[in-house]
Amino acid sequence: MQKEPERNMTELQIADQAPGFTLPTNGGGEVSLSEHLGKKVILYFYPKDNTEACTVEAIDFTRLANDFERAGAIVVGVSPDSVRKHDNFCSKHGLGITLAADEERLAIEAYGLWIEKQMYGRKYMGVERATFLIDAHGKIARIWRKVKVKGHAEDVLEAAKALQ
Repeated sequence: MQKEPERNMTELQIADQAPGFTLPTNGGGEVSLSEHLGKKVILYFYPKDNTEACTVEAIDFTRLANDFERAGAIVVGVSPDSVRKHDNFCSKHGLGITLAADEERLAIEAYGLWIEKQMYGRKYMGVERATFLIDAHGKIARIWRKVKVKGHAEDVLEAAKALQ
């Protein structure tokens, strides 16, 4: 069993070291932030597979996957869904990106994204949609919080291209 990280009550900032993690992924794999040192990492957090905005966001990142690769970046989506749900989500929508299953919310909480939300007057805890561009040294180069999905993948791609 993985030890839960200390909850960081200060919000992550640009130039902070990105919190490390190792999580299972779609297709039976595993992803660790540390294994991608030397490359740019697009780490995007989303609430739930097969919901409207989350599906559009995953399809957009998939559509631009080759462009991210040419920019020297890999894309990893993170949600609290299981590997099985990720596999079904990828199969259903033809997704070609890595989706990490953070069922215990270790990475989600380390990045400060397990927050109180409100819908139709009801309060509940959930994942804040956010994206982190992590540089080749493991430092946070850019942060998008409370992401609006339309055009987001393109904005992230431009930032990844501009990052040396």
